[in-house]
Amino acid sequence: MQDLILQINHLSKSFGSHEVLKDIDFTVSHGDVISIIGASGSGKSTLLRCVNLLETPTSGEILYHGKNVLQRGTNPAEYRAHVGMVFQSFNLFNNMTVLENCMVGQIKVLKRDKTEAREHAMHYLEKVGMTPYINARPRQISGGQKQRVAIARAMAMDPEVLLFDEPTSALDPEMVGEVLTVMKDLAESGMTMLVVTHEMAFARDVSRRVVYMNGGVICEQGSPEEIFGNPRKQETIDFLSRFRG
Repeated sequence: MQDLILQINHLSKSFGSHEVLKDIDFTVSHGDVISIIGASGSGKSTLLRCVNLLETPTSGEILYHGKNVLQRGTNPAEYRAHVGMVFQSFNLFNNMTVLENCMVGQIKVLKRDKTEAREHAMHYLEKVGMTPYINARPRQISGGQKQRVAIARAMAMDPEVLLFDEPTSALDPEMVGEVLTVMKDLAESGMTMLVVTHEMAFARDVSRRVVYMNGGVICEQGSPEEIFGNPRKQETIDFLSRFRG
């Protein structure tokens, strides 16, 4: 498949004797928007951290365009420029302005000059509605604004895939919508996205594919219509029943 970007094969991860991920298999193709849902502690965030090489899997393969990035010789920073991540807790640099936050990775990792990095950063800050705040520091802006800056920072690296680790869970309820709107716009623009989320409406309405995890395994995956409309596994039915009013 020409458009296959990531292939996860038999991925497992243990912390001591506790096996958090067990024999995970799935693929990410160009233009996919995949939501990973499941109860807290089901391994969703650990899976994302393994894909981004923030955790080292115990066994298995992560193929990026057919090359196993777990083998020696992979430069994690270079790989992460292609497979970017937006964190639950924003992870902005508090000693830098909004604009500097969006420039530093471009300059250090992509070796762009300051003028090009600034232009690129401004382009994405405009897309997320944060240009009025370019000289602000993270402590001076709201949680929703911080997350929009974090998305702009990740996009400024021109990633091929963007990973989102529960991007709205640290936000006050009134700020969730502004971040989901940015993510929806990204999805509609064709960005390839892998999203760990508790936002079921986003998973149902924006995703192309939904992956339900439970107990460190993928229980079920399919289109939103299949997972939300006609789940096959009892665990999926039980999990989704909590979100039906």
